[in-house]
Amino acid sequence: MFKGRGMEFEEVREYQFGDDVRTIDWNVTARTGIPHVKRFVEERELTVILLVDASSSSQFGTASLMKGEMAAEVCALLAFSAIKNNDRVGLIIFTDRIELYVPPKKGKPHVLRLIRDLLYFRAQGKSTDIPAALEFLQKVQKRKAVVFLVSDFMTDVDYHKPLAIANKRHDVIAMTLSDPREQELPPIGILELEDAETGEEIVIDTSDPEVRRLFAAYARIESENRDKTFKSLSVDSIPLNTGKDYVLPLINFFKRRAKEMSR
Repeated sequence: MFKGRGMEFEEVREYQFGDDVRTIDWNVTARTGIPHVKRFVEERELTVILLVDASSSSQFGTASLMKGEMAAEVCALLAFSAIKNNDRVGLIIFTDRIELYVPPKKGKPHVLRLIRDLLYFRAQGKSTDIPAALEFLQKVQKRKAVVFLVSDFMTDVDYHKPLAIANKRHDVIAMTLSDPREQELPPIGILELEDAETGEEIVIDTSDPEVRRLFAAYARIESENRDKTFKSLSVDSIPLNTGKDYVLPLINFFKRRAKEMSR
């Protein structure tokens, strides 16, 4: 469901009847005195980059998985799919800094190393800096790649412009992680909450219907604004929730991609 890098040069050979005259290599033709043409082949091999947010908020989960664990599972699935297609896979783990970079390679041992890093890596930073991660991506990955940006996108840092720039060179897919308790609160009385990234603490009364309503409304607005950003930049997104199976959202995404490519 992803396009390769386009047409890649393969060789120069003598002109044959029926060849497109626009492919004539005039330098070789002048040097040899015999018409030669350039041959190109379609490059289908892909480079897949897993750009994974490991900030402190990824260590939150109230369902079967924490957000970071779901990210690791989904990335493992994508990585194994990529090597089955003989593609290269690379990994960038980030917080408010670049925590780990593994250059793209092929092969099962390489993918197993990536999965081990995703499962056992312990980040130094706590907060989230998506622009810095995207800028690092641009530096280390010059050629077009399929980039899965896996994050809960909980950040006050504006990532609109860096994401737009990255999506012009690469095919960026945003995988948005969330947890049911980040969208609505149950009525369980007085609750003390701490922001995992800033350490800020607040106490709220979840038995108050107005508190729960405002919490849900704020979460909905944040989600809608994020989705509007993706849509305005033509960035595909896959919503993932720790309270639900991630298989169906992935299937729906690839079905949508298939329809777009068939047009």
